[in-house]
Amino acid sequence: MRAGLRAASRPPRTRDADADGRSGDVVLRPAAATMAFVGVDHPHEPVAVPGVTLAPEDVLVAIELSTVCGSDVHTVQGRRPAPTPIVLGHESVGRVIAIGAAGAQAVGGTPLRVGDRVVWSVTVSCGACDRCEAGMTQKCRDLGKYGHERIAPRRELTGGFASHAQLRRGTALVRVPEALPAGVLAPASCATATAMAAIDRAAQGRALHGVRVRIHGAGLVGLSAAAIAASRGAQVEVRDPNPKRAALAERFGARASDPTAEPDIVVEACGHAVSSALTDVAVGGTVVLVGSVFPADPVPMDAESIVRRMLTVTGVHNYAAGHLADAVTFLERHGAAYPFDEVVGAVHPLTHLDAALAAAAAPDAPLRIGIAPR
Repeated sequence: MRAGLRAASRPPRTRDADADGRSGDVVLRPAAATMAFVGVDHPHEPVAVPGVTLAPEDVLVAIELSTVCGSDVHTVQGRRPAPTPIVLGHESVGRVIAIGAAGAQAVGGTPLRVGDRVVWSVTVSCGACDRCEAGMTQKCRDLGKYGHERIAPRRELTGGFASHAQLRRGTALVRVPEALPAGVLAPASCATATAMAAIDRAAQGRALHGVRVRIHGAGLVGLSAAAIAASRGAQVEVRDPNPKRAALAERFGARASDPTAEPDIVVEACGHAVSSALTDVAVGGTVVLVGSVFPADPVPMDAESIVRRMLTVTGVHNYAAGHLADAVTFLERHGAAYPFDEVVGAVHPLTHLDAALAAAAAPDAPLRIGIAPR
């Protein structure tokens, strides 16, 4: 199955469903399929889920396509801790097949309906704590994360490497166009939305036309950030030690590197160029750190230089609901100008998940490997 194809899903059987398909108990025939990670050096184990009980504002989605993020690879390699057993995967696109009795809303406040094609946030937020009220929903004090939580009773469908996902209240759901391929949309739930958050933080509300932007790292976050910045008129440069990735960056809006130019904005999206980012940015410039999520060597920081050059140094981890909505809007309006439809290099069936993860970990792996449940 190609990433752009959309598989049909057999409607679930529900008990006491109303005219909008709302129900508490949902019986799935055939049973929902998941692949559980049980530990490093162990193959994933299939787990069948014959039915779910939806909380009043839950949404049940039949997954169309998921993609393998670098954090999934780090987990199965033992470089990132995770509770086990767990269903990994947090970049997905799917279709709503059941909704809890109280209904649910998409980002923007419109009611969700059975049949809507959607992407959803990595995080689940309470919306009421001080961090949520300050706009940092991705750092909610009662945070949940898809693809990061241990399997538990009534919490079996919490990752993207499955046929279905049960989405809880506090999840940002965004309707997506039918015309956009699944391979373009699935990474929006992580890479594209994170890139949007990084560029928004760097811009600080100003227009980017003519602004010099340097991006370290030509992974999907870095390339997406390049395309977003270029679409806003920025002069974008991407640096990556991999010559193939560096060449690919030109198709995502990057220009040839000018070693004499001082960038106004530097987005560090690889985790290995923090010192260069801080050294090279222009006076009054902004450095956005995105890639230093996983353990990396300590980086010395010259506080005097930062003060005298009046730099802004900030970090971005995940994103808020508005960034996901903006990422989808960007892909709909501008995505065709860049090779987002080539991001997914291969699509593996869910039952071949271990092979897909091995392919994603290969030195010359494509930007993303796809997982199709059907």
